[in-house]
Amino acid sequence: MAWEAIGVNEIIENKKNEDSEFCRLWNESRAEYETIGAIIRLRKEKGLSQEQLAQMSGNKQQVISRIENKENSPTLKTLCSILDVLGYKISFIPK
Repeated sequence: MAWEAIGVNEIIENKKNEDSEFCRLWNESRAEYETIGAIIRLRKEKGLSQEQLAQMSGNKQQVISRIENKENSPTLKTLCSILDVLGYKISFIPK
């Protein structure tokens, strides 16, 4: 049996075009994944371990781990404390 390449991006785009609720949920999840990815990247660029970031932001290491592994969404307070340690803040930019 030969392997067939699957165009995942094409499948997702088709589903988004066919199903407005899927499209809405997909777009919401993208923002969350991009934010978490940025937090991980910034933490590593600063040379911080999860434990160090946790201590500096007043959180537990498990909280940082669960956020980075997309197991929990941080509260606004937690997100702001993490971003503060990383030298960033939340701002609103028009789409």
